[in-house]
Amino acid sequence: MKLRTVLALTAALFATVAQADQKISVAATAVPHAEILEFVKPRLAQEGVELDIKVFTDYVQPNVQVAEKRLDANFFQHQPYLDEFNKGKGTNLVSVTGVHVEPFGAYSKKVQSLGALKEGATVAIPNDPTNGGRALLLLQKAELIKLKDPSNILATAKDIAENPRKLRIRELEAATLPRILPQVDLALINTNYALEAGLNPTKDALIIEGSDSPYVNILVARPDNQNSPAMEKLSRALNSAETKLFIQEKYQGTVVPAF
Repeated sequence: MKLRTVLALTAALFATVAQADQKISVAATAVPHAEILEFVKPRLAQEGVELDIKVFTDYVQPNVQVAEKRLDANFFQHQPYLDEFNKGKGTNLVSVTGVHVEPFGAYSKKVQSLGALKEGATVAIPNDPTNGGRALLLLQKAELIKLKDPSNILATAKDIAENPRKLRIRELEAATLPRILPQVDLALINTNYALEAGLNPTKDALIIEGSDSPYVNILVARPDNQNSPAMEKLSRALNSAETKLFIQEKYQGTVVPAF
C-alpha cells in the first residue's frame, strides 16, 4: 500500500515538473502584440507555461524564424498577409486563433483633412502586397482614387484606374512610415506602428477603417506545433474574457477584440 502511494506521488511530481517545463517562444511587434502577450504571461506561468516574447520591428523575420523552427509562434499579422507570405516564400504557416483588429488609418502632419490634399500630393503606403492593397482600398473608400478592381486586396499602384488629384504613391517599408510622415503629405500606417510613434488612430487619423475590418490579427504557428499543449494554453489565454477587457480598457478603440 505504501509503495503504491509513493509511486503515485512520484508520478504526480514528475507530471508537475513536466508541466512546469512547458515553454513557448513567440515573435511579436512591440505594440500592441507584445503588450498583450505580456498581459497573459502571468496566467500562463500559473498554468506551467513559460512564455518567451521576442520583439521584432519588421514583418518578415517573425515568419522566417517560426518556419525555420527558431521560434514557436508569432503574433503580428492578419490572414491575408500570412496567405501571401506562404505563397511567396513557400512556407506552410497556419493560423491558430484570431485575437484583435487594428483599424488601419491615414495620417498627415501637413493637412487637417483629406479634402485639403493638393494635386500631386505625395502619399506613402506600405510596400508589402497585403498592407499596400489595404491602404489603396482605404484611399478608394475616401474617394481619392479608384481601382480597376474595387475589391482587390492585393492591389498595387499599377492597379489605380482613376487618380483625379494625380497623387504620387510611394511604396515604403511599413515600419518606416511614422518616421517619414513629416516628409510626405499623407501616410497610411498600420496601427501597431502608429501607436509606437505616439499617434492615436481614433483621434489623429484623417480616415480609418471601420470595426468590421476583415484584417484580424492572428496567432501563427506551424502544422507540427499548432496543437501543442503550450500553444493551446496560449490560445485560450489570448481569447479569454480578461484579455478582452484588457484590450478594451487599454486601447480605447484603437485596438478592437475579435472574439
